[in-house]
Amino acid sequence: VQLQASGGGLVQPGGSLRLSCAASGSIFSINVMGWYRQAPGKQRELVGSISNNGDTTAYADSVKGRFTISRNSAKNTVYLQMNSLKTGDTAVYYCYIVGPTGIYWGQGTQVTVSS
Repeated sequence: VQLQASGGGLVQPGGSLRLSCAASGSIFSINVMGWYRQAPGKQRELVGSISNNGDTTAYADSVKGRFTISRNSAKNTVYLQMNSLKTGDTAVYYCYIVGPTGIYWGQGTQVTVSS
């Protein structure tokens, strides 16, 4: 199983970015999909997650109301729409999926919020 994340980059405070993460390989079923992030010198934190049918989402308090997670199960893809970005959102963002045999991680994509 491979996860390919994309969409990171440099954006000014108040701007928006959309991250995508596509899973490929021997995938028979995917349960939860989501995103973590890790800023320099900090622990990895959960940003958001979405259930297998997309009905249930959860977010870190720090991103509620600004970030939206969604998925396209037919494409095995999870998205993270990030609006009203702040400098504190600067981090490497990692996608993950929970499958029947364990948790799989993407390679990470850098998001830098700076003026």
